[in-house]
Amino acid sequence: MEGGPDGEASASMRYLSQRYSMPYKEVIATLTDIGTEELAHFEIIAAIVYQLTKNLSMEEIKASGFDKYYVDHTIGIYPQSAGGVPFNACEFQVKGDIITDLVEDMAAEQKARSTYDNLLRLCKDYPDVYEPLKFLREREIVHFQRFGEALRITQDKLDEKNFYAFNPSFDTKAPCLSDSKCNCNQN
Repeated sequence: MEGGPDGEASASMRYLSQRYSMPYKEVIATLTDIGTEELAHFEIIAAIVYQLTKNLSMEEIKASGFDKYYVDHTIGIYPQSAGGVPFNACEFQVKGDIITDLVEDMAAEQKARSTYDNLLRLCKDYPDVYEPLKFLREREIVHFQRFGEALRITQDKLDEKNFYAFNPSFDTKAPCLSDSKCNCNQN
């Protein structure tokens, strides 16, 4: 969870990396705030995993299927997906295109919410795990909404009829940027 493509480590690195190519300070602030919060979420998940595993006996480790992880990491916290794939930089995306990145961010928050939904179904009988996961799921919904607001800010600032036709951070000579009478929706 914490290290998969929909996990907290991916989200944090995605948002903190994307902020450098964002042209609008309000969007940069949103990415910084949420990226930093995702680091705190990583800490919450790591604490839960550690608390659940720190006192396991060798018999419990073997019976639970935790033995493969144990061989490589003992009970150390090592970010990986639920399927055991270690975290790497391929887990997050940065395009440098404000529209592409914000839509990716909204999708990432929805995927994380879905993952939390699945985790909550698995741990209903464990309130010490269930309640923090429920809180983290709620934050994914808030992040989705904040990225929607950032997308709206971007669209308003671009003030063009077709803002999907170019990358405003890079394509400074796009016809729609240089000609205020241009109707980019006409073919």
